[in-house]
Amino acid sequence: MTKVLKFGGASIQDVGSIKNVVSIIQSFKNQKLVVVFSAIANVTNMLEKVVYEFVKQDSNPLVTLNQIKELHHNILIDLFEKEHIIFDTVNNLFLEIEWVLEEEYNNEYSYNYDQIVSVGELLSTNILSAYLELNDFSNNLLDARDVFKTDNQYQSAKINWELTDKCIKEKIKDFPVVTQGFIGCTSENFTTTLGREGSDFTAAVLANILNAEKVIIWKDVEGVLNADPRFFSETQLIKQLSFTDAIELAYYGAKVIHPKTIQPLKEKKIPLHVRSFKDVNKSGTIINSEINNNKKPSYIVKENQVLISISDLDLSFIIEEHLSYIFMLLSKFNITINLMQNSAVSFSICVDNHNHKIPLLIEELSKKFSVYYNMDLNLYTIRYYDDESISKVISDKKIFLEQKSRNTVQFITS
Repeated sequence: MTKVLKFGGASIQDVGSIKNVVSIIQSFKNQKLVVVFSAIANVTNMLEKVVYEFVKQDSNPLVTLNQIKELHHNILIDLFEKEHIIFDTVNNLFLEIEWVLEEEYNNEYSYNYDQIVSVGELLSTNILSAYLELNDFSNNLLDARDVFKTDNQYQSAKINWELTDKCIKEKIKDFPVVTQGFIGCTSENFTTTLGREGSDFTAAVLANILNAEKVIIWKDVEGVLNADPRFFSETQLIKQLSFTDAIELAYYGAKVIHPKTIQPLKEKKIPLHVRSFKDVNKSGTIINSEINNNKKPSYIVKENQVLISISDLDLSFIIEEHLSYIFMLLSKFNITINLMQNSAVSFSICVDNHNHKIPLLIEELSKKFSVYYNMDLNLYTIRYYDDESISKVISDKKIFLEQKSRNTVQFITS
C-alpha cells in the first residue's frame, strides 16, 4: 500500500539536512511512496516579505528576492555539478517572481501572494527530486497544480474534491512521486495556496484519495508534545492521540499539525505518524481512531495576536445584524478568528496580526462601530486543564480576556 511522507522546511534547511532527508527516503526504497515537501526553511517568510515590499512600494523587493536566490544557489553548488540542469530550472522559477514584480500592483494582495509565495515549494521539490535522482532514487516529479484543483479564494483556497480525486487517480500511477505541499490551481490556471502550513493538508488529501496505509510527517521534534519547548521548559511526548483530540489541538493552534489535516485521514481511518527527522529510531506519536484516556494538560501558545473589541456607536446592543456585518468583513479580508466573546454591548475577537489585513479591517469596522484594539498579545490555550496548569500559565501575566469550557480554557495576555 501507498505511504505518504511529508517533510517540512526545517528538515531541508541546508545541505546536511537535505542529505539526511534523502537517506530517510532511501530507507523506503521499493515501496509505493508519495513524498510531499514544503519550501526550504524560512523561504516562505522571506517570500512573504517580498510580497509585502511589492505591495507597500516603500522598499525594493528585489533585495529580499536576491537573498532568497543566494540561499538556493549556495545549496545548489554544494549538491550538484555546475552543468546540471537544475541551475536553469531554479533560475526560471525565480524569473516567474520577477515577472510579477515587473507589473504594476493591482490591489489584489492575496492573488499576488499566491503567485509569489507558491514558488518556494516549486524550488524545493525540483531541487530534492533532482538530488534524489543523483543518488540513484528514481522518482516522478509531479506539479501539485496539475492535481489539486481549487476555487479562487487566494491564500486559503478550498479544494474541489471531485475534480482533485479524478486528477490524482489519473496522474499518480508510477511511484515514487515527489510533489509540493501547500499549492493548487484554479480552473483558470492561476496558482493558489491552501493556507500557511498547508503542506500537511496536501499529504492528508493525497493519502485519502490514494487510500494510503499511513502518513508520516517528519518534524524537528520527537513527536507531538504537550507543550511548545520554546515556551515551556518541561514538555512530555504524547505517544498516542485520537483523531478528535488531534483536531482540537490543531484547531487551537498546535504547530505540529495543520488544522485541516486530520479530517481526511479520520474519514478513511488512515493513521498519522509524527516522527523526528533528527532521530529516525524514535517512534514518535501516532494519531488514529483509538481513544486516549490519558487526559494530561496540553499547552498551546499563539503569539502576535490582536484583540479587537467592537461596540455600537450608540452603545446599543450588539445584535445579529451587527455580527453579520462583522463576519462579512472578516470573510472579505480572509481573517480567521482564534477566539471570540460577545457581551450585551460589545463583541471581541482575537486574530493573528497580519500587517496588511488588520489595518484594513480596523479601518472598515471604524466606519460603523467604536473599535478598540490591543496589539502584541499572546493567546494561551490549555486542553484538559486543571488548577495547576492554569496557575502555570497565568502567573505574573496581565489577562485581557478569559474563556473557559468543559475541557479547554483560553487566556489572552500581554
